[in-house]
Amino acid sequence: MLVCPECGHEWSGEPGSADTPDGPTVRDANGNPLQDGDAVTVIKDLKVKGTSLVVKVGTRVKNIRLVDGDHDIDCKIDGIGPMKLKSEFVKKS
Repeated sequence: MLVCPECGHEWSGEPGSADTPDGPTVRDANGNPLQDGDAVTVIKDLKVKGTSLVVKVGTRVKNIRLVDGDHDIDCKIDGIGPMKLKSEFVKKS
């Protein structure tokens, strides 16, 4: 068993144990974990760079894909097209 000296959390040091996550988990603005194929709702007006379009609050986005990087959601928004979003500006619906 390994122990964190700062918080006292204990976990098994074996790779592949249930305590170690498979990869980074992506969470929405409320802290709910997101998965590929989820539907999310935008919680803030988002300007689309290079155009005068705006993704409005309450826009529902279906069938998201999680990707690595700063913008961790890849999706297609009706009326706008494909784009990448940050998980901090969406909530799971």
